Amino acid sequence: MIYKIFRTISLIALLCFTTNLISAQPHLRLTEADFLGTPKPNGRGVVAYTNCTIDFKFQASRRGGDYLLHFNVRLFMNKDRSWIDRSRIVNASQMAEILKHEQGHYTIAYLEQQEVLRIMSQTRFSANYQAEAMNIFNSIDNKYKQLNRDYDEDTAHMVNRQQQHSWDIYFAKRLQFMPQESASL
Repeated sequence: MIYKIFRTISLIALLCFTTNLISAQPHLRLTEADFLGTPKPNGRGVVAYTNCTIDFKFQASRRGGDYLLHFNVRLFMNKDRSWIDRSRIVNASQMAEILKHEQGHYTIAYLEQQEVLRIMSQTRFSANYQAEAMNIFNSIDNKYKQLNRDYDEDTAHMVNRQQQHSWDIYFAKRLQFMPQESASL
C-alpha cells in the first residue's frame, strides 16, 4: 500500500434549538496547505491522509401529523489531522498526483454531505424523527464509506493510473450534474 486515506467521516449529531440556515458550501480544491498534520511514523507505506468531518445538526418543528426538520450539514476538511509525508515526495509531479488522489477522498465526503442535505430535505418525519434522521444519515454514510474503500482498491491508492483517471472522470461528472441545494431547509 502506498497511499491510505480517509477513514474518518465523523458524525456529530446534535439537536439544535435555533433555526439553522444552510448556505451553499463550495467544493474545495485541495492544496498542500490543507495538510498540516504530522505524518504517522509507522504508516505501512501511507504517504498521505485526508481527514474530513460531517457536522450534522437539526431542529424539529411539528407540522400537522409530521415533523419538519431544519438541517445544518457542514463538511470540514480537518487540516491539522490531514497530512502528507513530504519527505517521501521526490518532485512536483508526484505531489500533484497525490493531491489529485486526495481530492477524490475529499470529493467523496462532499458528495455525501450533499446527498444528506438532499435526502433529508425530501423526507417527511414522524414523532420518531431523531431515529429516522439518524437511520438515513447512517445509511448514506455507509454508502460513502464503501465508495471510499472502492476508490482506494480500484486505484491501488493512486498507483493504477488508468483507474485513477476513470475515477477522476466519475468525480467530475458527479459534481457537474449534482442537483443544487436551496439556501434554507
